[in-house]
Parts: sequence; C-alpha cells; structure tokens
Amino acid sequence: MDLIEQNKEHFDKAIEYLKHEISSLRTGRATPALVEDIVVEAYGSRQPLKAVASISVADAKTINVDPWDKSVTQAVETAIRNSQLGISPVNDGKLIRLPLPELTHERRQELVKVLHQKLEAARVSIRKLREDVRKEIDNKEKAKEIGEDDKYGLQDELEKMVKEYNEKIKLVGEEKEKEITTV
Repeated sequence: MDLIEQNKEHFDKAIEYLKHEISSLRTGRATPALVEDIVVEAYGSRQPLKAVASISVADAKTINVDPWDKSVTQAVETAIRNSQLGISPVNDGKLIRLPLPELTHERRQELVKVLHQKLEAARVSIRKLREDVRKEIDNKEKAKEIGEDDKYGLQDELEKMVKEYNEKIKLVGEEKEKEITTV
C-alpha cells in the first residue's frame, strides 16, 4: 500500500501546476499573477517580469510595474505590449501602469475555453500518472514482490485516488470559471 502513497506527491504536483497555470487567466480583477511571468528581453537575456521589476496592485483594475533598473523600462513596456493579455501599458517615465479593461462577454467565453483546455491537460497528466503507477504495480507482481490479491487491492486504491484527484480538478475549474464569468 506504500506504493500509492509514494506516488501521491506526483498527483499533488499536477494539481499545483494546474492552479499555477490558471492563475494567469484574467478574471476582471487585478492580480500580479497576470503579468509576473511575461518574458522580458533585459541585460542580453530573457527573464520573467518578476525578476526585473516589482509588481503591485494599485486598485481592483490597475497593476503597477516598477522596474528596479530604469534602463529596462522600455523593454518591460514592450514585453507587456507584445504579450497576449491585451493590456496597453501607460509609462510615466519611472512607473508603468496597467489599466485593465472591462472583460467583454466574448473575451470571457474565450477565457472559459482556455480554462477547459488547461483542465483537460491536467486530467491527461493524471491519467498518465495512473498508467505509470499501474506499470509499477505490474512490475512488482512480476518480480514476485506482491501477490495477485495485493495487485488488485493496489489498483483499486489507485482508481479511488485518481477519482479523488479528478474531482479536485473539477472543483478548481468550477471555481475559476465562476470567477471568470462573474461580472
């Protein structure tokens, strides 16, 4: 029964990765997660925005980006403008303000579609993990480390765990979809 517990960490990581992925989906409320991973060309290399600037929320509809080195301000502004967020940065020379426009109904529907794609990707990774654990169980049986009864017991426990994690994915998705569609 220890085999299932050993692999539980991988399932948890899949859920954490999903949460990180969907945190950047816009919900109409300003959050640093929207822009912190935008790639900026600075100092001859590509870095995430959070590595070259401080990001703060001024109010519910505005994000402030304050580059630590003012020589990269233009690069930061360009990276934000070229990102797929659809935000027009306002540069006052030392601070870049990002006023978030209202989400249209169509844009909300697009975000829901992207959310569903990310949820499906998470379910696929859970299924892949399940297959890996099944192979491990089969290998242990072939090596005579466990008996046939233990094999089926482990597989049943694995199925219960997969069902539990699929339910977690569903709940995370429903919560995020509610955030996106709430005006």
